[in-house]
Amino acid sequence: MHTVYFLLGSNLGDCTLNLKQAVEEISKHIGLLLKVSSVYKSAPWGFDSSHEFLNQVVCAETALSPEALLKNTQAIEKRMGRVKTRDTYEERLIDIDILFYDDTIVEENHLKVPHPLLAYRRFTLIPLQEIAPNLKHPVTQLTISEILENCTDPSEVTQYS
Repeated sequence: MHTVYFLLGSNLGDCTLNLKQAVEEISKHIGLLLKVSSVYKSAPWGFDSSHEFLNQVVCAETALSPEALLKNTQAIEKRMGRVKTRDTYEERLIDIDILFYDDTIVEENHLKVPHPLLAYRRFTLIPLQEIAPNLKHPVTQLTISEILENCTDPSEVTQYS
């Protein structure tokens, strides 16, 4: 079995319900939930929008390979109504990013693990630190707490629930 961490994000529709549904879908289609962070609120990152994001980090145990995991997360997004209109940042009902897959490093065109922007985003690091402060990044060997201390992202991230 493999330990995986996901970042969930939503800024359209009933965001709280979207996150709850995504957690349920991960439990059904990916594996046993080990930890779920609180929900956090932040402004959009990388694009302008009047809709704030709600984010949450989930840790699960899975037998799926990284490729199968990506296919399953994309299928969950699609079932929940996500439509990608472009390959840049945009508003979304649900977004599921794979942050970590054990201490495996994946470098494919369509999949990079650990998530390459993880260290630059407070909206990812704060909920991740809540459930895994001592988790070590397999590339930098820094803990999540250490990465958060060094993060220069000025975004305000507040606990929502």
